[in-house]
Amino acid sequence: MFKPKYPRPDTYVHTPATISPTSAPVEYSGPGPAPVPAKSPSAFASLVQHSPGTAFALAVGGVAGVLALASVAVSLLLAVAVTAVALSISAVVMLFLVRALRQEFTRR
Repeated sequence: MFKPKYPRPDTYVHTPATISPTSAPVEYSGPGPAPVPAKSPSAFASLVQHSPGTAFALAVGGVAGVLALASVAVSLLLAVAVTAVALSISAVVMLFLVRALRQEFTRR
């Protein structure tokens, strides 16, 4: 009853694909020094284009992130402050009640 039932293995045998690195193209300028491999562009070079617009977008995104984190921090501090005020008020009320009960029992 408590024994797990595993599914039967598939009949399809998956062989992992092998990826072999390709060599960089070599620029050869005829007789002379040895060929120098061409510099391959980095993976992020096509994603990030340096322009004033991207710099502005990054600045705006940074400011928005800082404002979001600041609002979360202020909210947490406000929650702590409200909790502290509530606890202090309840402590004063409890102290008043305890003193009132003590006076009532001492009068009898």
